Amino acid sequence: MIMDIVSNIEINKREHSKIDQVDFENITFGKQFSDHMFTADYKDGEWQNLRIEPYAPIQLSPACAAIHYGQSVFEGMKAYKNEEGDIYLFRPEQNAKRINKSAARLCMPEIPEALFMEGLKQLIEIDSDWVPAIEGCSLYIRPYLFASEELLGVRPATEYKFMIFTSPVNAYYGDPVDVKIETEFSRATEGGVGFAKAAGNYAAALLPAKIGQEQGYMQLIWTDASSHEYIEESGTMNIMFHIGDTLITPNLNLKTTLAGITRDSVLTLSKELGVKVEERRVSVKEVIEAAKNGTLKDAFGTGTAATIAQIASITFEDVKYELPAVDIRVLSNEVDQLLQDIKRGRVEDTHNWIYKI
Repeated sequence: MIMDIVSNIEINKREHSKIDQVDFENITFGKQFSDHMFTADYKDGEWQNLRIEPYAPIQLSPACAAIHYGQSVFEGMKAYKNEEGDIYLFRPEQNAKRINKSAARLCMPEIPEALFMEGLKQLIEIDSDWVPAIEGCSLYIRPYLFASEELLGVRPATEYKFMIFTSPVNAYYGDPVDVKIETEFSRATEGGVGFAKAAGNYAAALLPAKIGQEQGYMQLIWTDASSHEYIEESGTMNIMFHIGDTLITPNLNLKTTLAGITRDSVLTLSKELGVKVEERRVSVKEVIEAAKNGTLKDAFGTGTAATIAQIASITFEDVKYELPAVDIRVLSNEVDQLLQDIKRGRVEDTHNWIYKI
């Protein structure tokens, strides 16, 4: 049934492309959008009306359930172009699986993987010229699912929209970031939705992030909600610390932390490089002690937007701890380069991570 639906995606192309309006050498992250978008509707218990059409505003009821009750989840991924013009996606099947985990937590319908992948594939094919061939640039892809039913009663909606649109982007962070360990506000709690890419997670983080930025910090290091003694994430990224000979990162056991696809990739590659890896609870105390005694060799965030965002300094209780200069860091530089080479097809993909359009 779903294959019959997927094989009949309606295509309505824009008559004139907007691509000539974009200066690909000077892209502002997330402000320019490609020509088309993919949409599918969930109604009467099934997916229907699959289409690719010109990127444009969408019409919603003032009683749209997502606006009132927050049933909205999303994903983020990128498309890369090599020198020969081939286009690659990095582990998109994992994004398809993860959006369904998020959807299940928010009582939303599953998106069949065939629908997700075929809509994504055809959209990128149509807008292939929008994938930058410039090193450091890519086409950011935003799939998202939200409740579209007109609804003021508090219950799961019965109508949803799944959409994908794209945006050419450059690097998310140009330089290493200064971060502060947050001990007042909390990002997530046990039993909550911290493991899901729910829109509300990001809304709740805006105020503490804004306060931190006003104090001179690009990002926060989130700690656990009950004691603020254990590290969870950094901003919108997973976080890793290279202490001594070991790469340490918070585990996912409490379901307060997103299971990052870049996170998993970095851990896999680090092990192959011979680095000892530990996924466990990471205390603020041990990280600060390592910063004090010089065993903290590296700290960095991992995520789709930045891939690897190296941390320049960590501030805790108004004391700033400087990390080693970026150019002498071995692990994050090596893994970052290796990931970029895999994503652009410059080295052999031994993990079957690359999906060629």
